[in-house]
Amino acid sequence: MILLLAVAAACAPLLARRAGRGLGWLMALVPLGSAVYLGIDIAMGPHVPWAERWTWMPALGVDVSFVGDGLALLFAVLICLIGALITLYSGSYFAGDSRCGRFFAYLLAFMAAMLGVVFSDNLIVLFIFWELTSIASYALIAYKSRAKSARDAALTALLVTGAGGLALLCGFVLIGMAAVDMGVDPAQASSIAALHAVDLRSHPYYTAIVVLVLLGAFTKSAQFPFHFWLPGAMAAPTPASAYLHSATMVKAGIYLIARLQPHLGDTDVWILSITGAGAATMVIGAVVGLRQRDLKRLLAYSTVAVLGIITMLIGLGSSKAVKAALVLLCAHALYKAALFMVVGNIDHGAGTRMIDRLGGLRRRLPYTAMAALVAAISMAGLPPTLGFIGKELFYAAKLTLGPFGSGLLVVAVAANSALVVIALIVAFKPFFGPATEPAKAAHEADLSMLIGPWFLAGMGLILGLWPGLFDQILGSWAAASIVNQPVAMDLALWHGLNSQAVIVLALSALTIIGGIALYVAMRGRFRTAGTAPAPTLAESLYNGALAGLYRVGARFAAAVQNGHLTRYIAVVLLVLIAGVSIPLVGALLHPLAIEPISLDVTDCAIAALIAIGAVAAALIPTYLGAIAALGISGLGIALTFALYGAPDLALTLIVVEVLTVVVLALVFHHLPVHSSQALRSSSRIRTVRDVAIAVACGALVTGLTLASAAIHLPADAATYYSKTSVPQGYGHNIVNVILVDFRALDTLGEIVVVAVAGLGVLALLRLRRIAAARPEREAT
Repeated sequence: MILLLAVAAACAPLLARRAGRGLGWLMALVPLGSAVYLGIDIAMGPHVPWAERWTWMPALGVDVSFVGDGLALLFAVLICLIGALITLYSGSYFAGDSRCGRFFAYLLAFMAAMLGVVFSDNLIVLFIFWELTSIASYALIAYKSRAKSARDAALTALLVTGAGGLALLCGFVLIGMAAVDMGVDPAQASSIAALHAVDLRSHPYYTAIVVLVLLGAFTKSAQFPFHFWLPGAMAAPTPASAYLHSATMVKAGIYLIARLQPHLGDTDVWILSITGAGAATMVIGAVVGLRQRDLKRLLAYSTVAVLGIITMLIGLGSSKAVKAALVLLCAHALYKAALFMVVGNIDHGAGTRMIDRLGGLRRRLPYTAMAALVAAISMAGLPPTLGFIGKELFYAAKLTLGPFGSGLLVVAVAANSALVVIALIVAFKPFFGPATEPAKAAHEADLSMLIGPWFLAGMGLILGLWPGLFDQILGSWAAASIVNQPVAMDLALWHGLNSQAVIVLALSALTIIGGIALYVAMRGRFRTAGTAPAPTLAESLYNGALAGLYRVGARFAAAVQNGHLTRYIAVVLLVLIAGVSIPLVGALLHPLAIEPISLDVTDCAIAALIAIGAVAAALIPTYLGAIAALGISGLGIALTFALYGAPDLALTLIVVEVLTVVVLALVFHHLPVHSSQALRSSSRIRTVRDVAIAVACGALVTGLTLASAAIHLPADAATYYSKTSVPQGYGHNIVNVILVDFRALDTLGEIVVVAVAGLGVLALLRLRRIAAARPEREAT
């Protein structure tokens, strides 16, 4: 499936020109077929995980291994099913857009990466797919690349999730190291399945692992304090928002926490970190969401709140909490994708998403209004929808926590009341009441833009009426994958009269009544235009940090990249000296086994010639004189090669020196005159600096030469080349055979670099001629 989606993503731009409006139907066949295959496999087969494995990097213990258990298959079904509907929806949404093929490529590539995340059994492979989701989501959010808001939102999402990805990689490396310490075979240390044999909670690295893994999960799933990137990502096209923020990207962090719950959970640091972040995210999303006027941002903040609820439940780790988390996860994916597509239909038909400009659309968009009403009922947690069952399980899980759960219940009821308000806003404000100006000219969406909202809203209703479909087919299996023991969900709309059921029902009623009362109290605010809400504290801190980073970067670039070549060379040489001198000094402090070298008069004369040429090049006040002096040094080095048995290198160096002198002489002919007065105008401080850098480089090269002379490598390589140069390379000159045969790719790379540099110079010269000819054409 992953490979098939990747191939479809590559073909989408090619098919866009031929398929036209039918591209959405064509591209939807791939994820739809994957969803049907998964559904048949789950419904027909026994609940036994399957596994596939291919060897990749055995020396590092990294294999491409995939495992399909209940948790992975639940996410995979949501990814493929909702992905197929979003793809179909996008065909009409982007009708007439010449770049729609690119969007489908990004969307299908993201779909493939998400499947890789949920099916990967190897932590390193999971990380690779994890980062691919960040890259693909960046492309989707920045699809409207000409809009600065889209570019900024995409950059924010990439920076936040990318930083979390780096922390996650460090956490995975520590997991592998800890597993090896506890007896796991190094070849299996990065396998998630192999972690069942050890208890990572008792390892000294455990706290660091939890912190790093949760940083990666929290950034991806927009948990406090990283929640701010998700509402900003609403700059993406509506199909991308519907997919990324309902069933895929924002659920990846939740999947990771659920996947590692059996190995890292049930400790104070795990439970308190996750439940604390989830509770804070729930409250912030609910409160800030009520301040929004854009329907997409309204749904985005409600997504933040629900993600906080699901994260908090998984962090608790009990069977009741996990059951509630999975039901809410599925219900949220269904109603939120449907509502995002509803908002897309409103924007597509009325030309605006601002709630104070919308009203009376039910006559113009009757089918969209019907889908919005059913999906909003599930979001509000009203019976008989799956959202109602999830909310009941949520409250029931909190009742088992004692005083701590009571405090969370109060906060949860308030947050859920805010979600009820948001559901009422989306379902009623755009469609009922007097018709506004945008509503008078609105039109209903095409069939392909209605199938998705209808189907997903209807699924939320069907699974609420017959919850056993979810429970028996996949829900219990997925819950067992998290708690690592058999789980029976036993979902139902009503479990009979008992004290707990009555309390839970009372809490649900209080939530609905509180939400309706709050909606009535705020209804007047939705009718008047207002300014955009001010950025939250997290957004302000992020924007300030990013602006500060830009300022530091600008100052550093002004100091380093200032157009003076001498400063560039000085910086490069100083970094080289600082990086190499420390280990070199440590090596030279030990006695070096250097074989003595006998020097005769010829050797000393050549060394003196090289030194004289170098000093003269620094002192001669003309360009041509300095070039000639450098040529003398080069000639001395060529003579050294010739005397010590490398005549081919000597000839090569002589050719290079001659060409260098000729080319530089031609170039310097067009440069300003380099006089002794110009040299004397250089400040004494700069001269001392240059001399110090030159002496330090000379000392560094001398030290490296001495250190390398003391290293006696085995003769295996030399013996191999001497024996195989003639029969395999067909050459008696071993150096030439190495360059053009054994290491031909290295030589080819060097040739390519020189060729590219030459093309760059040619382009610059051509631009110069064009610039010089432009005034002449303008004059004529």
